[in-house]
Amino acid sequence: MPLFTSRRNEKKVKVTFGNGLLFVEKDGGKQQVFPLEFFPKLMNATDEEREDWTQTDKGIHFNQLDLDVLL
Repeated sequence: MPLFTSRRNEKKVKVTFGNGLLFVEKDGGKQQVFPLEFFPKLMNATDEEREDWTQTDKGIHFNQLDLDVLL
């Protein structure tokens, strides 16, 4: 009898900022880089606002800014 589980595997990413860029490193080492000019809310955000994010099925959601970055 097969074992059924509804638990999804979590994808882990690392989010960092530097030199006007947003760096997103996916599990396995693949990295995507976005200019903060693409996201004015992030460019003007505080460190606290930038650190408050969650991973979604489609990318990253910055909770306090109500901003989605699609990956």
